[in-house]
Amino acid sequence: MKLLVFNPEHDLALAANLSNFTAPHAGRQLRTDLGYIPAIWAAADDRVLVENVEDAERRFLRLIRRPFGRYIDRDQIRRYDFSAVDVWGWDLAIRSSLLRWGVDARLMPIATQIDAIRQLSHRRYAMQLLNSLQMPGTIGDACETNQIETIADRLQSGEHLVVKAPWSSSGRGVRFMDGIMNIYDSGWLRHVIEKQGSVMVEPYYNKVKDFGMEFFSDGRGAVSYVGLSLFQTSNGTYTGNILADEEEKQDMISRYIPVDLVRSIQEKICAFMGTLLKDRYAGAFGIDMMVIRRDDGDGFLLHPCVEINLRRTMGHVAISLSEHCSALPRLMKIEYNSNVYKIRISNL
Repeated sequence: MKLLVFNPEHDLALAANLSNFTAPHAGRQLRTDLGYIPAIWAAADDRVLVENVEDAERRFLRLIRRPFGRYIDRDQIRRYDFSAVDVWGWDLAIRSSLLRWGVDARLMPIATQIDAIRQLSHRRYAMQLLNSLQMPGTIGDACETNQIETIADRLQSGEHLVVKAPWSSSGRGVRFMDGIMNIYDSGWLRHVIEKQGSVMVEPYYNKVKDFGMEFFSDGRGAVSYVGLSLFQTSNGTYTGNILADEEEKQDMISRYIPVDLVRSIQEKICAFMGTLLKDRYAGAFGIDMMVIRRDDGDGFLLHPCVEINLRRTMGHVAISLSEHCSALPRLMKIEYNSNVYKIRISNL
């Protein structure tokens, strides 16, 4: 029997690296409103931790059209003898909370293991993976620096750059810069470098489409491929996923990128990440990618690693949710209406 937990504030908590971390209001509300999400992939005897059992059941029933019936709140945790804990992502804050609510410490990674997960979540590892995936048909470059002058010089030479904090959540910690560096950008850079030691710098690419690949690490050196994730963003923030079977998703991507190239990248990721994560991380993870239009406008290139998300992702949610949909393809969106976050499924 597993305890399943949705903690979408994970990226922010990982960046803060504090046991007593308080997420912003939006993160707390997202967890409250969508805490039922793990029920989509829960096994028959699993329990899902939520803020309000009745509310979670009602929301899940509206989404899946069948009851779940195995939600618990934090006051009920001590009643169960769990064999494992499966969270959205491991950080010091979720470990501290679960300990406080009565979860056995032996079921969770210790602080040094969480620190290893945090280090692996640094964007320099996405840079290393990107470098290992370069082959004909791909594009992508990144570097790490703590020198603001270096960035200013590149901007002055006419480059359009994307600058990222080493640890940040989707849509946060990312700046698009071109022209002469202004006082706001230089202030942001100084703050990030002071807090996190460096920034990651990448060229700005003419993106046509976001997508990703989802994987699972067994922690012993083997990584298995789960499926493609075709997702949508708005101003860098996730908004939704296409629900479809794997063949349909491959067909959609093949309009831009050859299937053989996608499969080669998939195999290389499994090999690289298997070695990287061995004895350091077991669980779900995802690699965000982009389709890039060639500079001459004639065709497309694959950017094979924009981000490594060392946690479960909405792509994993979409893959699991597709199994419950009778008519595919569909569109899964996260919407915020009337002060409530909701998952909505609609026709494409």
